[in-house]
Amino acid sequence: MMLTTISSQACHGGVVSVFSHPSSTLGLEARFSVFQPAAALRGKSTPVLFLLAGLTCTHETFLQKSTIIAHAAAENLMLVAPDTSPRGAGVPGEDESYDLGSAAGFYLDATNSHWSDHYRMGSYIASELPDLIRTALGQTQSRFGIMGHSMGGHGALVHGLRAPDLWHSVSALAPIVHPSVVPWGKKAFAAYLGEDAGRWAEWDAVSLLDSGKRHPREILIDQGMADQFLAEQLRPDLLETMAARKGQPLKLRYHEGYDHSYWFIQTVIADHVSHHARLLGATS
Repeated sequence: MMLTTISSQACHGGVVSVFSHPSSTLGLEARFSVFQPAAALRGKSTPVLFLLAGLTCTHETFLQKSTIIAHAAAENLMLVAPDTSPRGAGVPGEDESYDLGSAAGFYLDATNSHWSDHYRMGSYIASELPDLIRTALGQTQSRFGIMGHSMGGHGALVHGLRAPDLWHSVSALAPIVHPSVVPWGKKAFAAYLGEDAGRWAEWDAVSLLDSGKRHPREILIDQGMADQFLAEQLRPDLLETMAARKGQPLKLRYHEGYDHSYWFIQTVIADHVSHHARLLGATS
């Protein structure tokens, strides 16, 4: 599949680009951002780290705000940042609230009619985009890792648990861990998936662990204690309890005084890059 280059700039010895392509999964034009380190530009296979952003964000947010590029360049990691939802689907109500529809795809495959035609970010992340990175960007031998923030943290945990053979490393920053029981998740899941609890469980990290899913390598999570969404929306304690019960290796770190913003992400991002670089076998 051919990519169209929207923009391309030199950065930290590599190149940051925005690409578009016609997505057969979404049925729409899709955009994503990529940082290619110097080694990748020389034609070498490098580990690839997917970055899933949160509600209201785009394919550019994570790369622009997190300061991750400098750390990735030092480790020869390629970065791939997809969008947070399909764009321009024309679904009634998709632009009425920040937590449903545009920029709020929850990285799942909708099954409810009118959403199901285009809101298939689950399959896009799990299959189409990795295949595109392998073929169009030459990373046929690369290991893939996945990380995300907030709604994107939910996506990283769910995809990592659903397909540990694809996602060799997993981490999350202030993730929604049990969307089936918190307001953000219940609103989105009811709209996208209907009232069938079994469908909800397929896209819920705590429920996946409870069902026997497990990632063979340690998952890293960082959470700010001053996060305004901690008690109502995020609930990392529920994941911690289930991981302990099911034997999932997990490092969950709490940080006094930090909120939900990218200022918190900037504070801990170097540790996340190191986590993925070690498990993906990156070479600096």
